[in-house]
Amino acid sequence: MRLGAGRFVAGTTLDECIVVLRRLDEAGFHTNTTLLGEEIADADGARGVAAEYEQILDRIGAEGLRTNVALKLTHLGLSVAEETAFENVERVVAHAARLGNFVRIDMEQSELVEATLRIYERLRAAGHANVGVALQSYLFRTEGDLERLLPLAPNVRIVKGAYLEPVSVAYPQKRDVDAAFVRLVERGLRGGAYVAVATHDERIIRHVQAFTAREGIPRDRFEFQLLYGIRPALQRSLVAQSHNVLVATPFGPDWYPYLMRRLAERPANLLFFLRSLVRR
Repeated sequence: MRLGAGRFVAGTTLDECIVVLRRLDEAGFHTNTTLLGEEIADADGARGVAAEYEQILDRIGAEGLRTNVALKLTHLGLSVAEETAFENVERVVAHAARLGNFVRIDMEQSELVEATLRIYERLRAAGHANVGVALQSYLFRTEGDLERLLPLAPNVRIVKGAYLEPVSVAYPQKRDVDAAFVRLVERGLRGGAYVAVATHDERIIRHVQAFTAREGIPRDRFEFQLLYGIRPALQRSLVAQSHNVLVATPFGPDWYPYLMRRLAERPANLLFFLRSLVRR
């Protein structure tokens, strides 16, 4: 962490993360936080993660922060059994509802998409309105998945996708991923969804700004989401334009895999990290 991981990860403990969340809140940002980790292979461990999320939500409430949580179902037992993951995420969602908070289910590898959508649909059918899901624009199936969810008036986060997928299920070319991303955002907004536009791509951000202005879509129907430590000037610029901006702010002792993904995604991130090493 001393060598630069703190640029992208808000510490290894909840106490450290709260300091960062408070600073972002004071700067006008909404935030979410994630306890880093995935692929819990036993039911007891998954229940323990659910309990940790309840504690995180309690702390957020006590601090009065504009922060919700985002989680991965494999961290809550999806690799054990779908029912295990459902029971654990429902526990967290119900706890969040009692505190007036919200839970976002992240999307993972393509082979987990169907189970993730089933769990989201079960939560909504059970009356849980304070839960959203992420959809990945690089998967061929995603436009159909959005149509499937629109009758629920869902809260959806549109992302490009960060997992290595075969060309049989995902667009291999960036231009196709970007085009699908824009189609998903536009269809979601026209279809009554609340849309979290999760990208650092300024061209897409400008497109969404122009589209929503042209269509008369109010700003309380969408938000921009960006990652902690990546393009902070862009984040501040969007807040200055009176957009809702959420900064995804993860923490936890299992920060290393997350850092490696952030470095792999963008050369500028790797350059920053290397400069930190040289300075020290």
